Amino acid sequence: IEALIVEGSKELKITGQLGEVMRESAEAALTYVRSRANSLGIDPRFFDTHAIHIHVPAGGVPKDGPSAGITMATALASAATGRLVRDDVAMTGEISLRGRVLPIGGIKEKALGAHRAGIRTILLPRRNEIELDELPREVFDEMTFIPVDTLDEVLAHALRKPGDQPGATLGTVLGLPIGSEPIQAAE
Repeated sequence: IEALIVEGSKELKITGQLGEVMRESAEAALTYVRSRANSLGIDPRFFDTHAIHIHVPAGGVPKDGPSAGITMATALASAATGRLVRDDVAMTGEISLRGRVLPIGGIKEKALGAHRAGIRTILLPRRNEIELDELPREVFDEMTFIPVDTLDEVLAHALRKPGDQPGATLGTVLGLPIGSEPIQAAE
């Protein structure tokens, strides 16, 4: 899930082959991040002067369901604060407007998918913790599961601390040379 924030009119754009439930999750994620602006170090007026774009890539594969709620909120918080998301953590969970992390289905399949992708740490709703018993023992033993109840806990685990971004800036993540000017389209 990608989130980009640019100066402009107050707007939320959501793209990708998303169903209504995922669109609602994106709106709930934005409301939550806005409600926590002060604690995240974001000027509350920031959201009035910036447009927000959330994109869920994957070609033409339709996606729907609430499981990406905490991921959308994390992407938005990352974009608004400039703090990078850890690249060694997977996450799943529905969110409420008040920042509660709600249980979802398919924990076994999601954990196996993360394991196949080389991810060894997963944030998941605490109420789904019991389902980890369904995992093959060898997979369970190789992974770290962090049960969470709130989005504050998710962000504490998922976002890098300010200054804990060795050599990483938006420019370096995008592959721009240091000190380079933005690339302009030819006229």
